[in-house]
Formats: sequence, C-alpha cells, structure tokens
Amino acid sequence: MTTATPRFRTVLFDADSTLSAIEGIDWLAERRGVHVAREIAALTDRAMNGLVALDDVYAERVARIRPTRAEIEALSRAYITQIVSGTAELVSKLHDAGVTVHVISGGLRDALLPLAAHLGISSDRVHAVTLRSAAHDDVFDQLDGSQPLATQGGKPEVVQRLLAAGVAPMPVAMIGDGSTDAAVAPHVDAFIAFTAVTRRASVLAAANAEAASMAALSTLLFEP
Repeated sequence: MTTATPRFRTVLFDADSTLSAIEGIDWLAERRGVHVAREIAALTDRAMNGLVALDDVYAERVARIRPTRAEIEALSRAYITQIVSGTAELVSKLHDAGVTVHVISGGLRDALLPLAAHLGISSDRVHAVTLRSAAHDDVFDQLDGSQPLATQGGKPEVVQRLLAAGVAPMPVAMIGDGSTDAAVAPHVDAFIAFTAVTRRASVLAAANAEAASMAALSTLLFEP
C-alpha cells in the first residue's frame, strides 16, 4: 500500500470542538445546573469568538465549577465517546506518513490524555492546562501555577517553544475552531479553521482554509 504524501511535517490540533465534539469546560459546567451551565457556555463562546480575552474568563470558570477528580475522569471518557467522525483514521494516516502530531488545547490535560492515547498521540505531545486543589483534596479550583494555555496568547507561545526546540518540524499546520487557534496563524505555515462542530466568522477570517469534516481536512493535509 502506498503511503499518502503529506503537505506538512507537523500538524497541531486543538481538542475541544475539533478532535472531540464537546467543550470540556462547558460539559463540566452542566454538572452544576442549568444556570451555571448557561453562564459558563456564554463565557466560553465569547472567548472563542475573540470578544473577551481567555485570560479574563478561564480562572473564573474554574472557580465557579470546581470540578472533582471523578468529574474530570468522566470528562475524559466523554471526549472519547464524542470523538469527531474520522478523527482516528486521519491521525493514524498522519502517523503512517511520518507526520508529527501535537495536541495544543486550553482544555484540562488530565481529561485530554486518555483521548490522546486513544488516538496514538504520546503524552509528551499533549499541551494543555493543569489545575490544583487549594485544599489538597479531590476538588480542583485553581490553575496550577503559570498556565500559558489558559491565556489568549498561550497557543502562539507554546507553538514558538515547540518550533525552537525542534520538536515541531516545519512546515507546520494548525487546526482549530476558536480565536486562540487563529492566534497561531502568523507563526505557522497554514491555519485551517475546523468547522465540523462550530463555525465562527472571526476564525474563518484568519484561516488559510476551512475544513468542515475530517475527510475534508485530509484533502488539505495530503497531496492528491
């Protein structure tokens, strides 16, 4: 079998509403009732549309939700259950072609690691947010120190660090649905807006291309 020829040596994926059809923080908020769920979803939407900086809402969302260890573990299972159709096949195709695949997400790392493992992506290539418990119990209510990916400029910062370290060989493509993904556009060879789950005009405006499915994305990542 002939291996497809990739257009990029590295592909960087967002996770929420890209690899999986859910927004993890909103999923956790739903465990706190309708009122909190609506508040948190509104904050998430405003941040992903670039109407407010992620820095201004991330810690607030965590403090409102205060997820438990059990809820984070349940979220990890939900991510896999709600995986976007064709994701596993595309990631496998990228790996078979020798492409380096990273996950760069503002989601919770502990919840995303099982999804990454399910897709064959090693834990050292998962870049996300970690939390801590102020009371040292099983309730997580604070960011665990400095967390670049809980900020609006975090993804460009992480991408530049990966490029400098040589662990993201060029050319590089970024795939995502939100404003924090679009912020990476100036630092990579291509930013592709993934719109299978959510389509945002502000994100499309920054994109080199749009993919409304994993099959469509595959045609953008590989030579015909």
